[in-house]
Amino acid sequence: MPTIDLNSDVGESFGNWTMGDDAAIFASVSSANVACGFHAGDPSVIARTCRDAVAASVTIGAHVGYRDLAGFGRRFLDCSPTELADDVLYQLGALEALARAAGSTINYVKPHGALYNTIVHHEAHAQAVVEAIRAFGSDLPVLLLPGSVALAKAEAAGLRPVAEAFADRNYNPDGTLVSRREANAVLHDPVQVTANMIRLATEGTIVAVDGSVIPMNAESICVHGDTAGAVAMAAAVRTGLENAGVTIRSFV
Repeated sequence: MPTIDLNSDVGESFGNWTMGDDAAIFASVSSANVACGFHAGDPSVIARTCRDAVAASVTIGAHVGYRDLAGFGRRFLDCSPTELADDVLYQLGALEALARAAGSTINYVKPHGALYNTIVHHEAHAQAVVEAIRAFGSDLPVLLLPGSVALAKAEAAGLRPVAEAFADRNYNPDGTLVSRREANAVLHDPVQVTANMIRLATEGTIVAVDGSVIPMNAESICVHGDTAGAVAMAAAVRTGLENAGVTIRSFV
């Protein structure tokens, strides 16, 4: 029987500002990409998110990003590779401390937003992220877009590369994500999204924005926690996959 992980970006609230319903989405996902304070999240939010993940038996991963609270980490920052590596390492250390206090640990790393998309092609920033993970003193798996430069660099460095697909995003024919600047970047219909993810998990293909079918072998599926209707969508995807004979389980 096929097996796949379901992950969601969580811990992205900040102070009095609330983003998503993390506690509710934990009922559907198997892995939690916890914001580390640079694109979103504050210490109390991160600590609470870790505790809730542990209570729900959801695997904790580090959702590291550019130092860009104002832009929610969705803007490219032209920082030096050394600065970026230091920033990523700092975020890993912060989340690890709070995860340990909750009785868990970091089990994988997933870059966020602009950093995630940048290291699909950006050699220097991709290498910086990989070097930061190695400097953390662990061979943590890295969750990335299939075919990305960073995925290849992670594997070359002895890290486990984990290819990821997005339930609620449209794809270009080359397998990259449609830019959020485009009106059709995000999908909102749970029925369509569920059908797409069943196809991905059982056939290894996905339909691009132009209608073409592209191969995509992914070990994990992301449902963004900040997408409107994310909780219902995650539940629909999980139910649909399980009804299709797919087991939901963390890749770790």
